[in-house]
Amino acid sequence: MNVWSVIARTFLYSFLICLGVVVIYPLIWMALSGFKDNAQIFGDPFALPVHWAWNNYVQAWNQGVRGYVTVSVLVTVASAICTVLISAWTAFGLTRTKMPAKPLVVAIVLGGLMLSPTVAIIPLVKMLQALGLYNTYWALIILYTAFRVPFTTFLIRAYMLDLPGDLDEAATMDGASEGQIFWRITLPLCRPIIISCVILHVLFAWNEYLFAMIFTSGSDVQTLPVGLTSIMATHGTNYAVVFAAMTISALPIVIVFFAAQRYFIRGLSEGIGK
Repeated sequence: MNVWSVIARTFLYSFLICLGVVVIYPLIWMALSGFKDNAQIFGDPFALPVHWAWNNYVQAWNQGVRGYVTVSVLVTVASAICTVLISAWTAFGLTRTKMPAKPLVVAIVLGGLMLSPTVAIIPLVKMLQALGLYNTYWALIILYTAFRVPFTTFLIRAYMLDLPGDLDEAATMDGASEGQIFWRITLPLCRPIIISCVILHVLFAWNEYLFAMIFTSGSDVQTLPVGLTSIMATHGTNYAVVFAAMTISALPIVIVFFAAQRYFIRGLSEGIGK
């Protein structure tokens, strides 16, 4: 390698290291602050905890975080499954089947990307109240699914467009129905983009605040973002408990992302680039 290649690579690695520190350090600082008390947080905020107060995490878990995590997991998993299945089946119909006016249908489905959720809040509140779904898990599951289907369909459709059509023809000649082709051939081939869509939906549903605040009012159906505001209001003077609760809420997302990082990057690079 010549000198300029070495300089360019050194600069690139240095930039990536600095970027990693900027992203990771706030998370580490938040987690460590959960082991301190107020005196340590304000007296020496960047030092390691003098006494590792695990009780802050236990207190945060027992005073609301446990219920909020349960609700968030339920809503996130249910809406992710519904969104991915509906989007995958829609993308299959738009790419692997014959239908009249297919470009118009594609435009209508993808037109949902331009719909702002905040514009429809008042009609949605009245509709869910009339259906008896207000302040229930189903309200959030239905809303998260409805507003994520267009984007998820866009990603899966882009991935399916590049799948070879010979597989479908061979399966049809062997007597397979469209449902069998979808479940046994197309869906397994789309595993990378499916995992990417699941991760993106989990990031959205886990951190979504507006719908969770408006369409739920009881503490037993509140998700983590709304629940954390309640914890901050209750323990506003005990910042260690607040930091502990925030760390617990961020930990599942970090674990999910790193566990599926390989499929996530592969799915997006092969899907969006087509």
